[in-house]
Amino acid sequence: MSQGMNDQGINNQDLKSKVMIKIQDDLKKIEDSLKKNLNAQLELAREIAGHLLFGKGKRLRPLLMINCAKMCGYHEKAESVKELIDFAIVFEYLHAATLLHDDVIDEADMRRGAKAAHKIWKTPKVILTGDFLLARSLSIATKTENLKIISTISHITEEMAQGEIDQLNQKGRLDLSEDQYFEIIRRKTAVLIEGACKCGALLANASKEKQDALFKYGYHLGIAFQMADDLLDYTSDAKTLGKNPGADLREGKLTLPLIKTLQRAQEKDKNKIEKIIQAQEFNQTEFDELVVMIHEYKGVDYTNEKALEHVKNAKACLELFESSEQKELLTMLADYSIQRKV
Repeated sequence: MSQGMNDQGINNQDLKSKVMIKIQDDLKKIEDSLKKNLNAQLELAREIAGHLLFGKGKRLRPLLMINCAKMCGYHEKAESVKELIDFAIVFEYLHAATLLHDDVIDEADMRRGAKAAHKIWKTPKVILTGDFLLARSLSIATKTENLKIISTISHITEEMAQGEIDQLNQKGRLDLSEDQYFEIIRRKTAVLIEGACKCGALLANASKEKQDALFKYGYHLGIAFQMADDLLDYTSDAKTLGKNPGADLREGKLTLPLIKTLQRAQEKDKNKIEKIIQAQEFNQTEFDELVVMIHEYKGVDYTNEKALEHVKNAKACLELFESSEQKELLTMLADYSIQRKV
């Protein structure tokens, strides 16, 4: 499949333009709400959180929650829409909190094209700001007075923490299986997207059938999104990616392109790959050789195929719903999840 076309033959740039047109109004409201609700008592927490929150984030998770709620019939009164937007930012705060913590754990240098927060402020301050964002998320969630929503948010927080612990335990393992990889990315990425979609249905008092369909849509979208993200580590450059390529490998994380390559590689190449992984401080030439092997052994192609399967499954979950602007957008977001360049 071409990197520039989706499975329906739609040009990637055209798809991005269509998505941006559909989301621009909601994006403006989300940005305003993110700033308004970032009411930390200390200016420093607001500054650190803002460094990440307002640095080229896609706002995928709140957008999903908003459009799932509307697709399920959430009413359109002005006050209700304001409440919907304010609740949706819970998912952006949760996401930002995990990124702040992740970058500290991984000792990352860059995030979204800028210095990682812990490279600017002292690590304890960054960790505590992440904790503040988690607490702020739960505080906003309680305003719904909906126990199912509060329970879902609490479950998300627990699952993401477990995913990070699991990934930390698996660092540097050369025998990481596909199943283990998928469980890590389910907890790290998919669980938050699942939750955003499901909470949209819950807020709209949708049927159990629609809740389950959107939960599954979120799962498949989240898995596809993370696989596409993992591919970028081997197919993009630092300027486009916003961080140095090979970052996952330097942090000891094996992702699907490399897992599949190791399974298929001849002994000589497998030994060379393992040596590079174990060294971690590999040079650019070694990394370039690794990328060539990942392509030769079809690690990139395999990951693309798996991601596309999840995109198709995500779109199939939307068949339950009547045609609407929101359904069209959710379908496009599924396609775009594996077509984006960053």
